[in-house]
Amino acid sequence: MEKEFSRVHSATDIIISLILVAGGCCLLIPNTTSINVLGFFMIITGLVLALVMRTGYKDKETGERFRKTEKFFPAHCKDSISKAIVSSPDKIDLSEENKGNGLRLDTFFNTRTGHVFCRLYEYIPYRYQACTEFITLDMKQAEKLTK
Repeated sequence: MEKEFSRVHSATDIIISLILVAGGCCLLIPNTTSINVLGFFMIITGLVLALVMRTGYKDKETGERFRKTEKFFPAHCKDSISKAIVSSPDKIDLSEENKGNGLRLDTFFNTRTGHVFCRLYEYIPYRYQACTEFITLDMKQAEKLTK
């Protein structure tokens, strides 16, 4: 299954930007120079974040929105992780997590629909290259991977 995800604004991104802009506007009300500078800084920061920050993901085919987690493992775990993803993802040994960066396990999940997609990447100098296809799971199976 070939999946393609694009980065999009999440609700959290929009809320943070709006809070910064609204807070900056509130600081412009008093006529104090030092507070006005902080207000303008907050407004500009909120606007820049609104343009730049994109922490959500969207499936290009279906339009469904996802969140993403990344877990890093040492390279010697490749066979065990790739087999565990297919058969029983709840059996992945998370004690090896963050002990190396030879492998990266990306998990895209949507808690409302319960859809989960996992893919394992191997580090080839200067980039991560996919070593498995996207594997479709349900939320109950991949509960450990989404945290």
